[in-house]
Amino acid sequence: MTAARNVNENPCNMCMPMGAILPFKGIEQCMVVLHGSQGCSTYMRRHIAEHFNEPIDVGSSSLNEKGTVYGGEKNLKQALDNIIKVYNPKVIGVLTTCLAETIGEDIERIAAEYRKEKNLTDLTVVTVPTPGYGGTHTEGYLYALRRTLIQVTKKAEKHNKLNLIIPHISTADIRELKRILDIMNIQYTLFPDISDTLDRPLLRQYAKLPDGGTKIQDIQEMSGAVATIQFGITAADELSPGKYLEDEFGVPLYNLPIPMGVENTDLFIKALCEINDMAMPDSIAAERGRLLDAMVDSHKYNFQGRSVIFGDPELVYAISKTCLENGVFPVVIATGSFNSKVFELLQPELEANDAPAVNFLNETDFMKIRNVVSDSSANIAIGHSDGRYLEEHEHIPLVRLGFPILDRVGGQRLLSVGYTGTAMFLDRITNTLLAEKRRSYRRSMYEKYYRGLEKGPACGVNRGGENELQMSESN
Repeated sequence: MTAARNVNENPCNMCMPMGAILPFKGIEQCMVVLHGSQGCSTYMRRHIAEHFNEPIDVGSSSLNEKGTVYGGEKNLKQALDNIIKVYNPKVIGVLTTCLAETIGEDIERIAAEYRKEKNLTDLTVVTVPTPGYGGTHTEGYLYALRRTLIQVTKKAEKHNKLNLIIPHISTADIRELKRILDIMNIQYTLFPDISDTLDRPLLRQYAKLPDGGTKIQDIQEMSGAVATIQFGITAADELSPGKYLEDEFGVPLYNLPIPMGVENTDLFIKALCEINDMAMPDSIAAERGRLLDAMVDSHKYNFQGRSVIFGDPELVYAISKTCLENGVFPVVIATGSFNSKVFELLQPELEANDAPAVNFLNETDFMKIRNVVSDSSANIAIGHSDGRYLEEHEHIPLVRLGFPILDRVGGQRLLSVGYTGTAMFLDRITNTLLAEKRRSYRRSMYEKYYRGLEKGPACGVNRGGENELQMSESN
């Protein structure tokens, strides 16, 4: 009798404070401090730095045994003193770890008292409770965005800027969205904007706080925007930043998927045109046409693809839609998040495309994914670099996309959104399928057509075929 398996092995997610750090890295002149043990901040710095290949500074209150027993208020205030002295930031994000939340630290009260004691009227401090057991990095990211809006955004006069709320996508993706908005001559507030802060140019003089990021004044005035486009179709309402702006300030919300694939990108461009009462620019239409041409070029290869897709729910949905458009039918769709909305949204899409049966895995880990994949017809995997276990053990080639990518360089520069980005992403999928086919097709032919010759010749092929095939392989 096999015992029930109730542990995670190589989880398909990271902890809540890991995700919450990233939005603060997209705010101008912002620094982050984790109220908890020093090991937590060290682990997260290393993880983010290895993905972005940039120096990542995250402060720590260095909560120890004494602070755990008697409270860590003194530690946190000392950490804030040090952060201000070394970095002189305009904004500080205060996050918690499991330890601080377990002993019940009230970081909102501590931060308010600290600002009053130091008379820091020009410093913005945003507090976000993020225990590791409170959710995954996906929930941490969204919650940090929403908490920032709750604590920073004020009632503002109406203006003609558009709010664009960004999920965790690459710096190249964010620059592509900005390029599209600039082509369409649309004024906007991008929140958060890590395109420069986490992918900075090489400078002779090192800057502790890099240039770039969303200005705090722009965040304060997001309440007066003409509309909000949020790439958060899988986000729960209680975590949705765009829903907060709509409910609190009446800003119209367009909740859209990440613009990957023809249909999802069409939705984004259509929303921009509708909000700004304009037609699609000719240059954008040409990019759409080139994507359609790329889809025609690659379809004869992609129709053989059967994909395993995993990662953040929002990205998983966008990837799955793009695969369905190109005949790379998903056979396993997995996420480590608690959010199962992605599966509800994809089910009608799968039925409409007459897709084969799909294994949906929620709150999962890579051992469960491997167990399911071993019984599937998957021949390509798409997701972050933890999927290397599928390459190593199941021999399924991996197209890396998402966070984190730790075993390759340039993960932060992978372009996958918009018509142009989708074409590049599609090329990566197609070329991976082609490379695998070229690598293994001779062996596959041998196993399919020659292995059975031990029982007698078939289809007029003589027994010398095996030797001839082996010779051609060695040549």
